[in-house]
Amino acid sequence: MRILFVFLFLIVASVLVAQNNDTMNTSKATFGAGCFWCVEAIFQDLKGVLSVESGYAGGETKNPSYKDICTGLTGHAEVIKIEFDSTIISYDNLVRIFYVTHDPTTLNRQGNDKGTQYRSAIFYHDEAQLRIAKEVTQEITNEGIFEDPIVTTFEPLEEFYPAEKYHQNYYKDNPNQGYCRAIIEPKVRKFREKYFKLLKKE
Repeated sequence: MRILFVFLFLIVASVLVAQNNDTMNTSKATFGAGCFWCVEAIFQDLKGVLSVESGYAGGETKNPSYKDICTGLTGHAEVIKIEFDSTIISYDNLVRIFYVTHDPTTLNRQGNDKGTQYRSAIFYHDEAQLRIAKEVTQEITNEGIFEDPIVTTFEPLEEFYPAEKYHQNYYKDNPNQGYCRAIIEPKVRKFREKYFKLLKKE
C-alpha cells in the first residue's frame, strides 16, 4: 500500500509541475482496458485530457460493428483514443493511470467480461510511446503494485475504428442505466476520491 501511495504522489506532482507550462502540445494515446465505457469515464475527468473517443483497434476486421466485436472473433479490442496536452499531463503518467484503472494481470478478462476484446493493451502511436510504455510497466512490476504478473500487450496502432455514436460519452449520457449505476459509477467514484488532484475543476 505504501508503494501505491508513492506511485500516486509522483503522478500528481508531475501533473502539477506541468501545469506551469503555457504552451499546448497535443498528442494522442490509445489504451484497451476492458469495457471502454468505464475507461472513457475516468480519463474524461483528467486535467490535460482534451477528448476521449471509444472505438476498436488491434484486429483485422475492417470497420467492425459492436455486434462484430462481441463475438470475440474480430481480433479487435475495445479501446479509448485520448487526445491530450502533454504540457499538462505526460504520456508516461497516462500509462500509469491506465494501469490503476483496471486489472492488467487477468488475460483477456475484466471482471465478468471475457474475451480478447477485453484484453489489457497499450496501442502505441510511435516507437517513443512503446519505449515509455515498457519502461513504466517495468517500474510497476519492480514496485510490486500487483501480486500477479502483468499481461498487458504492446501493439502498434495500425487502425482505429470509432465505435457507434451511442457508445461515445456513454456514462455521462446514461448515468441511470443499470450497468452504469452498478459497475461504472462505483469505479469512477473510487478513482475520483483517490486522485482528486488530477481532476479537472467542475
